[in-house]
Amino acid sequence: MTRLGFVLDQRSCIGCHACTVACKQEHGVELGVFRTWVKYVETGTFPDVRRNFAVLRCNHCDGAPCVQICPTKALHKRPDGVVDFDKDRCIGCKACLNACPYDALYMDPRTETAAKCNFCAHRLDQGLRPSCEVVCPTQAIVSGDLDDPDSEVSRLVDTVPSQVRSPEQGTGPNVFYLGAHEATLNPLAIGEGREYLSQIPPSQREKLGPLDGHATVVSDIAHPAPWGWKVSSYFLSKGVAAGAMMLAVLLLVVGAGGSDLADVVPGLLALGGIAVTGVFLVWDLKRPERFYYLFLKPQPRSWLALGAQVINLAALVAAAFLVAALLDEDGVRDALRWAMVPAGAALAGYTALLFNQCEGRDLWQSPLLLPHTIVNALLAGAGALAVAAAFLDAPADAEDALGWALGLSAVTGGLLALLDAYGRHPTAQAARAAKNLRRDLHAARFRAGIALGAAVPAVAAAAYLAGAPGGVLAAGGAIALVGLWLYEDAWVRAGQSVPLS
Repeated sequence: MTRLGFVLDQRSCIGCHACTVACKQEHGVELGVFRTWVKYVETGTFPDVRRNFAVLRCNHCDGAPCVQICPTKALHKRPDGVVDFDKDRCIGCKACLNACPYDALYMDPRTETAAKCNFCAHRLDQGLRPSCEVVCPTQAIVSGDLDDPDSEVSRLVDTVPSQVRSPEQGTGPNVFYLGAHEATLNPLAIGEGREYLSQIPPSQREKLGPLDGHATVVSDIAHPAPWGWKVSSYFLSKGVAAGAMMLAVLLLVVGAGGSDLADVVPGLLALGGIAVTGVFLVWDLKRPERFYYLFLKPQPRSWLALGAQVINLAALVAAAFLVAALLDEDGVRDALRWAMVPAGAALAGYTALLFNQCEGRDLWQSPLLLPHTIVNALLAGAGALAVAAAFLDAPADAEDALGWALGLSAVTGGLLALLDAYGRHPTAQAARAAKNLRRDLHAARFRAGIALGAAVPAVAAAAYLAGAPGGVLAAGGAIALVGLWLYEDAWVRAGQSVPLS
C-alpha cells in the first residue's frame, strides 16, 4: 500500500509563491482561483512583529469527505492515496466545497466544474515529482510515501514535531506542517475568524467590532460561500411537498376524507413542491445539462445522489395517490395515503443527512438537524394546506386539525431553532457560525424567521382554535412559509460564514 503525502516545512519557506506560480502554469489554473496558495499572517506588536507563511492546499485525506459526498464519482481516491478528480463527470453541485474542511476546492470559471490540487497525478504517473516541489527554492516542500519508513517524508514526520490542519475533523489529512504558526493553520485563531472579510458585505462588517488578538492576515485568497438562496428555496419547496404528504393521513383520521382538501390537494402540493425543488436543484448546478448523471453515474454513498432517488420515489407515491383520488379509487387512495407518510418523512429528512456530509461546516453537524427538517416540513405543509383551505369548502374538522398541526409544528420548530443557535456547540467553528446566526452577520434574518416562522403562526393557530375566522389560520400559514424561508436562508448562510483556511 502507498499513502502519498506532503511535508511543508514552514521553517524554511520564504513566501516566494514559486509553488503557486508553478501550479498555475502546470495545470492552466485560471486567474482568481488557486490549487495551492501561500497565506501571510503577521503576529506580534510593533516592534516585535513577525511574518509567518503557510502553503495551503488539498490534504489528500485518508477519509476524504469530498469523495464521500460527490454524487457522480467525479472525486475519487487513487490506490496511491491521491484524491483526484474527473472534470468530465462533475455536475457542479458544489457539495464538495462545503464537505472539505480546508477550503481546498474551488469552481473553475472556465469549465464550471470543481477543481483542486491533485498531487500532479499526471507527473506521478511518469515518475516525476509535483511541480510545486520541483521549483521550491528552499526545499520546503517534500512529497513521498508516508507508509514507507525509509522515505524522507516519513523521516521528517517521525523526527520533527508536526501539525495538521483541523485534526478535530477526523479526516486523516496527509499534509504535515513543520514549524507553522497556529494563526496560519487555524483561521479562528485570528479574531475568531473575523478577518475573513471577503465573504462579508461592507455594510455588515461594522457589526463584528474590533479584531481580537495580535495576528493579522496580510495575504490570502477569497473562498465565497458555495450555496445561496436557491438552496434555501429548495428547503422550502421540498418542505411543502413533504409536509403535505405526511399530513394527508391526519386529514383522513379526523374525518375529512372525501373532501378536495384531504383527497386532492396533498397530492397536488406534493407534486408541485417536488417539481419546484427539481428546478432549484438543477438551476443551482454549474453544469445543469449534466443533471442526469445523478441517475446514470451515481455514487451510492452520497446523499445528494441518494436524495435524487428519494425525490423520485416520493414523486411516484404522490402521483399514484393523486391519480387514485381523481379516479375515485378510494381504497387505493387511502392505502397510498399511509405510504405518503414515510415517503414524505424521507423526502424531508434526507437533506439533513446530506448537510451532515458537509464535514467542513460544523453548524450543519447538529444532532437536531434531522428532527428539525421533519418538523419544518410539517410546518410548511400545514401552512400550505391552511392557505388552500381558505379557497375550498373545507370541513371544519380538517381546518381544526390543520390549526393544531400549524401551531404545534411552529412552536416545536421555533424551539429547535433556538436550541441550535443558543445551545452548546462542540467546536469553535460551530460556535462561531451560531454566533453569526443569532447575533452578528445573519441575525436580522434569523430573528425575522423565528418571529414569522414560529411566533406568528403559533399565535394565529391559537386564535383560530379559540374561535377566530378561517382567514386567520390561512394568514398564519402564509406567514409561516415566509418565515421558514428567512430562517433557512439565514441558517444556510451562517453555516458557510466561518473561514476554513
